[in-house]
Amino acid sequence: MLKFHNTLSGRLEEFRPLREGEVGFYFCGPTVYDYAHIGNFRSMIFADVLRRYLKFKGYRVTHVMNITDVEDRIIARSQERGITIDEYTAQYIEALWEDFDALGCERPDVVPRATRHIPEMVALIKRLLERGHAYKSDGSIYYRISSFPEYGKLSKINFAGNIVGGSERVDSDRYDKEDARDFALWKAPKTPDEPAWDTEIGRGRPGWHIECSAMSMKYLGETFDIHAGGIDLVFPHHENEIAQSEGATGKQFVRYWLHAEHLKVEGETMSKSRGNYYTFRDLRAQGYKPEGIRYLLLSVPYRKQLNFTFDALRAAEKTVESLRDFHLRLAEARTEPGSNGEVRAAAARAAEEFEAGMDDDLNTSVALAAIHTLTHEINPVLVCGALREDDKRDLLNLVARFDSVLNIFGKPEREMLDSEIQALIDERQEARRRRDWARADEIRNYLAERGIILEDTREGVRWKRR
Repeated sequence: MLKFHNTLSGRLEEFRPLREGEVGFYFCGPTVYDYAHIGNFRSMIFADVLRRYLKFKGYRVTHVMNITDVEDRIIARSQERGITIDEYTAQYIEALWEDFDALGCERPDVVPRATRHIPEMVALIKRLLERGHAYKSDGSIYYRISSFPEYGKLSKINFAGNIVGGSERVDSDRYDKEDARDFALWKAPKTPDEPAWDTEIGRGRPGWHIECSAMSMKYLGETFDIHAGGIDLVFPHHENEIAQSEGATGKQFVRYWLHAEHLKVEGETMSKSRGNYYTFRDLRAQGYKPEGIRYLLLSVPYRKQLNFTFDALRAAEKTVESLRDFHLRLAEARTEPGSNGEVRAAAARAAEEFEAGMDDDLNTSVALAAIHTLTHEINPVLVCGALREDDKRDLLNLVARFDSVLNIFGKPEREMLDSEIQALIDERQEARRRRDWARADEIRNYLAERGIILEDTREGVRWKRR
């Protein structure tokens, strides 16, 4: 029985989707003002594992992840460079997907960008104005928190009195508001050259919070199953999303709220001022492998704080190497017909423990423990050549099942030797000489799938490992 810790109720609850067999799932994606850091990717890998496990359980999943491509930092930096916000964010959106793919994440089904959904945001703001939840002031539009008595039900914060939320994105005094707690839905431009849109509600740009309400409801409906993100988004972002969405529709917005805990680095909060701020690209430049980074980021259950250390990262790389070596030896094992009762029992235990762990609020540490126990039990069988044909088939299928959720084993293939690569390159050159372009492309694609990148230069063909 799949259970999640629902931030809204504060309890572990059995998961029951709105429509049997289907799940609508929204994840608050990144703001693309820079390269994504490892804290961002901890949350994104949590969302990836959630998506994969829902599919493992047989659900048809619609996974939406937004991209915030307009906000103060993006505007300021694009203006400093003298380019449009689209031109500025393009490089970081491309980098996001490169990093996302390298970390083995499945791409969401829908990836809406804020700047492409202005009409939906305007329509939602109009509904809030009509229902008395919003008001205009000096060209901007604000949400009236006093109009929503349930405000605070997600974060469990007592908002009695004139309290301003502790976030740099709470617009406390930039514009005239009825109450310091009220937040911006629509922001009038502060300067003539600030990016803005001409709309029915005036010229301006959306506030951060309205973006996710409008985009999530467009693709998943006014009420949907799961909304996830980092723990730092509970307040004010997700609290404000609830107020906006439920204020406009009068319906429950989201049924299950899931939040991933913070990541620390060597026991300290990650920050540029401390010199312990790392993007995924920083770690790759230092020679660390994506599969090791992925393993470390998912190894601790999402609701527990993860302490990222380089010792732990190196250990994660060795662990992944041992798992992939196990997978390869299992795939290459020579077997006799039949089955071994002890091996069957070990596989059954691992399958049961893996699923029990994941059913318990995605407890990845229990799931990984089940995998490691299995490898320790099967390794001696492989060493002595006692694996039977039926057991090999069943174990390979089980590893594939595990990997459909965690994606840490990879394909059971040996790394190509330099001599093998060169032989294929020579064959490709000969095919090109014969104008057999199909064979030449086939070889290039084959090498690319194995992480070998070819570069055709004036001096000849160069190759490198990805």
